[in-house]
Amino acid sequence: MRAAILTISTSLARGEGDDVSGPALVELCRAAGLETSHETVPDERASIVAALKRLCDEEQARFVFTTGGTGLTPDDVTPEATREVVQRDAPGYAETIRAQSRDHTPLGILTRGVSGVRGRTLIVNFPGSPNGVRQSWPVVEPTLRHAAETLARE
Repeated sequence: MRAAILTISTSLARGEGDDVSGPALVELCRAAGLETSHETVPDERASIVAALKRLCDEEQARFVFTTGGTGLTPDDVTPEATREVVQRDAPGYAETIRAQSRDHTPLGILTRGVSGVRGRTLIVNFPGSPNGVRQSWPVVEPTLRHAAETLARE
């Protein structure tokens, strides 16, 4: 099973700073036995949409996990870009990530991440911090094998 990790950050896409949430997500995926790829795109809706479509349609990743761009600032457009790409909703992931984040921080309810399916790919928006990624992973990881099997059915 292959997972594509997409870090969404304009500054990181320009080479400014160090990505910490993307590598944290890569590490978690690899520990779960997933083959991974990782790339960074700016906080621009068109760039995010293009990357998501390519990863789902051309590269046929079984999972695409994004990190970043789910907050309240005007350039946080990951949820809008994801909604544009998703063909079927799978809201349980985003809802549960949001609900369980309250156990760690009251600010967790501010995340606007979404989740859904495009073709045979599950897309889940993770928070943009390494702590948020690590705290959210236990929501997603136990379902990966079943989700992959379900998505592969004809």
